[in-house]
Amino acid sequence: MKNDRPSPQLSLQRPELLAPAGNWDCAKAAVENGADAIYFGLDRFNARMRAENFTEADLPQLMTFLHCRGVKGYVTVNTLIFPKELAEAQQYLRTIIAADVDAVIVQDIGICRLIRHLSPDFPIHASTQMTITSAAGVEFAKSLGCQLVVLARECSLKEINKIQQQIALQETSLPLEVFVHGALCVAYSGQCLTSEALGGRSANRGECAQACRMPYELIADGQVVNLSDRKYLLSPQDLAGLDVLPDLVKSGVTCLKIEGRLKAPEYVANVTRVYRQALDGVMEELERPNPLTPFPTSVGGIKAPLSETERGWGRGQSDQEHYNLEMAFSRGLYTGWFSGINNQELVHARFGKKRGVYLGEVTRIHNEQVTVKLEAPVKPGDGIVFDCGHPEAKEEGGRVYAVVFKGKEAMLTFGRNDLNLRRVHIGDRIWKTSDPELDKQVRQSFAGENPQFQRPINVEIYGEVGQPLIAIARDRLGNIVQLESAISLVEAHTKPLGTDRLQEQFGRLGNTPFCLGTLTNHLSGNFMLPVSELNRMRREIVVQLEELRSQSKRWQLHSDVSFQDLLPSSSPSSPLSPSLIVLVRNLKQLQAVLKAGVETLYCEFEDPRTYREAVQLVRQAGQQSPVPTIWVAPPRITKPGENWILQQVRASEADGYLIRNYDQLQFFAADRCIGDFSLNVANPLTADYFQQRFGLERLTASYDLNINQLEDLLTSSPPQWFEVTIHQHIPMFHMEHCVFCAFLSTGTDYTNCGRPCEKQEVKLKDRVGSEHVLKADVGCRNTVFNGTAQTGAEYVQRLIELGLRNFRIEFVNETPEQVSKTIHFYSQLLQGEITGSQLWRELKLQNQLGVTRGPMGVSALRS
Repeated sequence: MKNDRPSPQLSLQRPELLAPAGNWDCAKAAVENGADAIYFGLDRFNARMRAENFTEADLPQLMTFLHCRGVKGYVTVNTLIFPKELAEAQQYLRTIIAADVDAVIVQDIGICRLIRHLSPDFPIHASTQMTITSAAGVEFAKSLGCQLVVLARECSLKEINKIQQQIALQETSLPLEVFVHGALCVAYSGQCLTSEALGGRSANRGECAQACRMPYELIADGQVVNLSDRKYLLSPQDLAGLDVLPDLVKSGVTCLKIEGRLKAPEYVANVTRVYRQALDGVMEELERPNPLTPFPTSVGGIKAPLSETERGWGRGQSDQEHYNLEMAFSRGLYTGWFSGINNQELVHARFGKKRGVYLGEVTRIHNEQVTVKLEAPVKPGDGIVFDCGHPEAKEEGGRVYAVVFKGKEAMLTFGRNDLNLRRVHIGDRIWKTSDPELDKQVRQSFAGENPQFQRPINVEIYGEVGQPLIAIARDRLGNIVQLESAISLVEAHTKPLGTDRLQEQFGRLGNTPFCLGTLTNHLSGNFMLPVSELNRMRREIVVQLEELRSQSKRWQLHSDVSFQDLLPSSSPSSPLSPSLIVLVRNLKQLQAVLKAGVETLYCEFEDPRTYREAVQLVRQAGQQSPVPTIWVAPPRITKPGENWILQQVRASEADGYLIRNYDQLQFFAADRCIGDFSLNVANPLTADYFQQRFGLERLTASYDLNINQLEDLLTSSPPQWFEVTIHQHIPMFHMEHCVFCAFLSTGTDYTNCGRPCEKQEVKLKDRVGSEHVLKADVGCRNTVFNGTAQTGAEYVQRLIELGLRNFRIEFVNETPEQVSKTIHFYSQLLQGEITGSQLWRELKLQNQLGVTRGPMGVSALRS
């Protein structure tokens, strides 16, 4: 094991390695392969509800096991919590805090408040579901009482370093955690509404249906773009930060997180072991007094993505690491956004499912044998699949029965009737999907009852003749024990207690969680002590360190407080009549809205510079009484160095601003502001925080709420705080990945793509034939809008009765005529001239508009 001594030149912190655990076997696999901590969900409120998960009853045993092994355990409570769930969530949190869990990972702002109300010292980690991309986001998390922030996966190393610098200057520093390996969501976590829009399964509730892994056709200006075998336009390669590990350590991140709570224990063991060994290698290199030599490729020399030819062969130790990672699970491995944006490489688009290691192409099929030009090793017993470019169809594959090598080629034979060779073609790609030998080796790493991964303890030895021998032992967690021998030291005439002898006796730590790191011998003479006494001391060190590790932290937990203490006080309902708010996305739509006499207008344009013209148009419509107010929207995401965009937005001198993120809460603090749906306001504790702390005039209710949950929100908070969107094309994916750049140009980013987003109207056609609108914003981030508008018109009367007065409708690419007609119907609805059912039928008849009832009506799944 490596010694963790600090270097005099560098004060680099060894990042914690955090592994996923969907069940007991995964927890054991993580611990036995070197994880410093694991994260896991229980049976409620976690973002991987499809995982096996642990139960509350498992917590005491699990935490005892982890702490005895020097490993921390974090529970995920990383979903939005609805109003009626607060009482249950409170009891759930009390159980977690009392069970000696080391921290919870949280998405919901109200739940952060509740935890801090229940316990002043229990650690909260801000989940990546909080969509934190900047120093302002870190500061926001700190104000909530969070002790650590998990940054959005979209942050590059350059941006991580910038955030570190900014939070240090502002004295708002918190430890930062990043994902280092695993599946990459194409959408920003916490901002994906696709599963919600298409099936009422919310990703913000742990029910993601993985629509990003499905095939799509690209339609530009009404024509299907021929992309050959590239159909998986929204499916990123899997993240592998192995090759940038030294840069991640130098950035000062506190924790490196492996994704995969839905994966098998073999995956957890394999990936954890690779990163444990690589991270130890990086730290050893960086902790040298004068590290002059370059990093070996095994721990980070390769910056570029690996070509299919490079993968798996010929790079020494790195070869085996990459091979193991690809065999664990791979849709292709890539450094994600760590090295910045490269839209040509993030999404290869050829498949959206697990492949494994690329073996090569079929060059010949003859006599029941398949000849392949090898790119990676293959042996009898390996499982392979033939890729003919149609991953959505049934593919041929099976186990290799025999291999005959001829130079760089190999002839593969398969078991009789294992596959239909008539469905295999010359030129097909071959992927190795199974390596039984590797699987066996990985499973052995966490088999049996005895500890296999041991953590170092450092021992110091003191003593004088006639006095007892003193041994002081420390582990890396800071636990320390001191023991004295029961027998005094005597002069040695033969075989004195030298350092080698002490190392041999104190190093016999087999079948314990420990191994000997360093032993420092302070004896200054030739002394003797029976071996039996040294053995007794060693065994007692193990017992006492294990006892120290298993002692409860005893977080403070107030028994006399409740979530009800944090609920906002009720206020009289508004006597005002219902108001229609209209959001438009271009100037022609804006002109149509002004003609319709709407009093409150929102604009969300791709180019914020156009807002100035929009504001002038509205101000010129001064003959209206009252004069309409115009509010403009900055982009959904703000990263370091992007405040110039916010300055452009403010330069419009609009009446107010639609707030989408934490940076905007800061930047527009002195202006009139309304909180948008992206703030994920799903319960009264969250709503109260934004209202009281930031003084927002209104909040847009979360799009994850169905009608029953919306009613609960309006009855547990003052209804005049809210507006509800009742007609819209739901913004499904919001992504750093630019589809325009990736598939309509050969460029890598905005500097060389030729800006196809400014020249072409683009849609994505899904498997059922729906065409979804694609838009880019000023930061080149893309949004996929549901091709069909969704309405909550049938629930409007109920919402009015509950005191709601602000109703929003949104447009994407509708014509001015469609905008006018839709506004007319909703105005009639709010004035009580037609019912919601009548409106729905009217809009349904306009087949160009196409309307569905949408998630507000989905109650069976989540009520």
